[in-house]
Amino acid sequence: MHERSSVGELAEQLRRELDRYSPGGKLPSSRALVERFRVSPVTVSRALAQLAAEGLVVTRPGAGAFRAQPRVSAAPAGDTSWQEVALSADGAADLVPRSVDASGVLVSLAAPPPGVIEFNGGYLHPSLQPERAMAAALSRAGRRPGAWGRPPMEGLPELREWFARSIGGPVTAAGVLVTSGGQSALTTALRALAPPGAPVLVESPTYPGMLAIARAAGLRPVPVPVDADGVRPALLADAFRATGARVFVCQPLFQNPTGAVLAPGRRGEVLRIAREAGAFVVEDDFVRRLVHEDAGPLPRPLAADDPDGVVVHVCSLTKATSPSFRVSALAAHGPVLERLRAIQIVDTFFVPRPLQEATLELVGSPAWPRHLRAVSAALRARRDAMTAALRLHLPELALPHVPSGGYHLWPRLPDGTSESALTAAALRAGVAVTPGRPYFSAEPPAGHLRLSFAAVAGAGEITEGVRRLRTAWDEVLG
Repeated sequence: MHERSSVGELAEQLRRELDRYSPGGKLPSSRALVERFRVSPVTVSRALAQLAAEGLVVTRPGAGAFRAQPRVSAAPAGDTSWQEVALSADGAADLVPRSVDASGVLVSLAAPPPGVIEFNGGYLHPSLQPERAMAAALSRAGRRPGAWGRPPMEGLPELREWFARSIGGPVTAAGVLVTSGGQSALTTALRALAPPGAPVLVESPTYPGMLAIARAAGLRPVPVPVDADGVRPALLADAFRATGARVFVCQPLFQNPTGAVLAPGRRGEVLRIAREAGAFVVEDDFVRRLVHEDAGPLPRPLAADDPDGVVVHVCSLTKATSPSFRVSALAAHGPVLERLRAIQIVDTFFVPRPLQEATLELVGSPAWPRHLRAVSAALRARRDAMTAALRLHLPELALPHVPSGGYHLWPRLPDGTSESALTAAALRAGVAVTPGRPYFSAEPPAGHLRLSFAAVAGAGEITEGVRRLRTAWDEVLG
């Protein structure tokens, strides 16, 4: 059973039993609850914390948990209908609607119901996360002198230097800003580089979270098709000429969702085309540390081959660690760096110093390379298990490219297949999958699914998930 489902079940059981206790009455001890329900102490702690957050119990360190006093009746709900007018009053003058659609992001963030296999996850399963190493790093970081003081606005110098070395080429610590996760870094970059109403070129298909960022900033995403070798340079040049865009956002390494790697012959072309258009390339290098065990040498980041400041580089440690370990970097060269810095300061001030100190402790420890090697081997095994299961149980799905990095596959559906119907049927069968439509900023050329193999417990769950997807397939297309 997943930890989150056992927490919810224990909380519900305790919620039903609260009437046995008078207000202020003491609940059984944590040890008694562990023995009675045969769950871990962590599960008990989290279930009690959930009830405390609901105002049903009060926890007192060293004394235990007690039933809370009865709540005061809530005030009657007000009338918020006036907000519809206020939020849209000036909408007619907007070049791009101001309403924000977060559905494409929530697909990979929302936890599926208990018992549902998570093929839609965007992060490593807890068994793959370096929880012990992160806990040890946080503990050591908290004892560092000055760890709870205000950090430099740009980030700790040692951490900026570490990011600069990992990017390579002309990038130096002076050109690096420590940011709070890749999503935040992309938001800062797009706000800095394009005014509301401007076009921004994006790969097609691409990461829905980036499309949401662009639209929330009032930008107009313009798709540039991707093939097995990454973005197509001729179409990129055409798009710059047709739109006058000054920004192109791309993922040259294990692109999301296709898994494509920008071919060596195209790397220089992309930089040349952008430079001639007077445009920036925002390089989202999001999964460099999730390379598979059987991959060959990785190409350097585009930023490492860019002396002219064309590339604004984004990289993050979140995908390789935990969704809550939100530490990333923005790297740039030239006057744009000051604008990036100013926007970040206005938006977030700085990344909390304890988290930056913990990052230094983590990446400087022997546990870090061991973790990366373990993840590399595990992802390869999971990728192979999912590929084999799909070919055995769902040969109808076309799988033209099997990546050597990242955490998902991108199978194409037969023409005429309804993504929405298949996704809904899959959930009824007990497996959550991601439809392909949110990855396209315009009409998609075909239907797809994105299937993640990183957020599940292991190969057995992958095989079972594909079997359930087969059941859904037969329901929709049988």
